[in-house]
Amino acid sequence: MPDEQVLSESTYHAVINAPMERVDIAEWLFNLPDAEYQRCAPPDHIAAGYTTTDDGRPMSINVEQIGDGLLVQHYVGEIVGPHHCRMVSLSDVYTEQGRTKVKVVWDLSVKPIDEGRCEYTNSVVALTTDEFLDFIDLHSITLQQAAAARQVASADHNSRETPLYAQSIERRALKE
Repeated sequence: MPDEQVLSESTYHAVINAPMERVDIAEWLFNLPDAEYQRCAPPDHIAAGYTTTDDGRPMSINVEQIGDGLLVQHYVGEIVGPHHCRMVSLSDVYTEQGRTKVKVVWDLSVKPIDEGRCEYTNSVVALTTDEFLDFIDLHSITLQQAAAARQVASADHNSRETPLYAQSIERRALKE
């Protein structure tokens, strides 16, 4: 999509009290139980599951409320590794005004702090789609208004889910 524009972007960090070699983000993400996903951002996280694309790439399906939008996200793994996953979704967004789509890039990574700890980074960038631009135009919403609302909601959501994701990854890493 050549005309993509940033709607929101937020990055938060949290400490994982586990050695880097015990952390496997991809294994955690693609085996994350639905109830654990819900615990990572209550009440926003509604459901999660795992599947694959037609060509076999891993996909995480997440349903969550961000601001006044209900999102159904189809995150396809572009980078899938123990210390870095880059997931990209063409997400369905349901609002009071109707349904549209945004592109969301979710980047999860860890880097060592010392022998027993690492830093988790949770970065989320939402981008416009042509469908989204048509949608806001139809509803007389400026891109600036849409972006401002999305930025506030997304930053709030990410600030709450990041430490809970880190705790969940830590529990998985330390499980024998």
